[in-house]
Amino acid sequence: MIDIENESKIYLQREERTKWFQEARFGMFIHWGLYSIPAAGEWIMTNRQMTVEEYKPYFAEFNPTKYNPRQWAKLAKKSGMKYAVMTAKHHDGFCLFDSAYTDYKSTNTKAGRDLIKEYIDAFRTEDIKIGLYYSLLDWHHEDYPAYGDRHHPMRNNTAFKNKIHNFDNYVKYFHNQVKELVTGYGKIDIMWFDFSYDNMTGEKWKATELVDMIRKYQPDIIIDNRLDDKKSIKKANLSPYTGDFDSPEQIIPPKGVLNENRNPVPWEACITLNNNWGYASMDKDYKSSKQVVRSLVECVSKNGNMILNVGPNAKGEISKESAVILGEIGEWLADNGDSIYGCKGSYLPKPEWGRYTQNENLLYAHIYDRGIGHTNLNNLRGKIKKARLLKDCSEIKVEFPWMAEEFEEDAFINLSSAILPDEKDTVVELELL
Repeated sequence: MIDIENESKIYLQREERTKWFQEARFGMFIHWGLYSIPAAGEWIMTNRQMTVEEYKPYFAEFNPTKYNPRQWAKLAKKSGMKYAVMTAKHHDGFCLFDSAYTDYKSTNTKAGRDLIKEYIDAFRTEDIKIGLYYSLLDWHHEDYPAYGDRHHPMRNNTAFKNKIHNFDNYVKYFHNQVKELVTGYGKIDIMWFDFSYDNMTGEKWKATELVDMIRKYQPDIIIDNRLDDKKSIKKANLSPYTGDFDSPEQIIPPKGVLNENRNPVPWEACITLNNNWGYASMDKDYKSSKQVVRSLVECVSKNGNMILNVGPNAKGEISKESAVILGEIGEWLADNGDSIYGCKGSYLPKPEWGRYTQNENLLYAHIYDRGIGHTNLNNLRGKIKKARLLKDCSEIKVEFPWMAEEFEEDAFINLSSAILPDEKDTVVELELL
């Protein structure tokens, strides 16, 4: 039976917590750790089915002499990103923070420092909201199930077949680490858990207890939906650990994210800039700034966010290719950010020439293709007070040309230039009556 009163309470609390998030719209994801040394992606330990001992040399080698989170933060700011999330611990179990519960941490490497603290301080200085990623999986911890677990590096290693794991010990361990993160670094805006699967979900993680503890110390924090089955956030009957936002990965949902009652759910598409989360030296398949801008617009037009990932190398450098692309995105947002920040989707259907976003009575036409003749603004005749090119505020005349007399419900604008002012996305701001 659905508890209507409880569902309404959880829904309203979620809406209040995520208000800033749904206005920010664009964030930076950072995947960085020991896996940056072999430079073949963050899942290398399990992809190569490496034992802890085989992976250990990376711990001894880790020495990010070029790590400068102030540069990362300035790049994020320049790129128009309003929040960031960095891996405090990934699946390999290595911690980039100074945890009292393990020796497997950055302070015990040649780096000798709490790298998460430096990240938080740097991004906070740039007024960027702070998020921390924490993996529920841990391939280094002796009490995390190994043999038979479909993600564990030792899933097929018969030497682990009869090993006894005290999973409660592991749960206590990771709860303690999360407590360190939410009590030791000031205000944290996002807690990004990754991930539940098979029977490893919900109360297997003692999720209610975990979320209660997190909210005790960080009442305004928002939490992703991966403590539970990812589909649970779309159900009508929400649990305390369902999460504040959905997290589709490497895909933009065709119609955004709605729950069973057809109400919108806050969501964020997590997207890599190339094809890997962690640093992969051979992966040069970068998305263009045009692709990213249009994907960001698509997310916002469907009431969602985008968090775009970079994977720094073992020295602590974000690639030059990434920096150039991010800079180009930032240039577009500097001119057209009003059509993204604080915006959501429009009630109007998707037009053939691009997409709409909207903020109150300001409707933004994102025009990708000028097409032939005048650009049709379907069903907007008599509803537009003023039109202007957002990039430079130049006026655009709303017209009703003779050749379109039969389209009595539509308005038209004439972008007469053969080439659109911005080939990534030309934005026209329509002030509605």
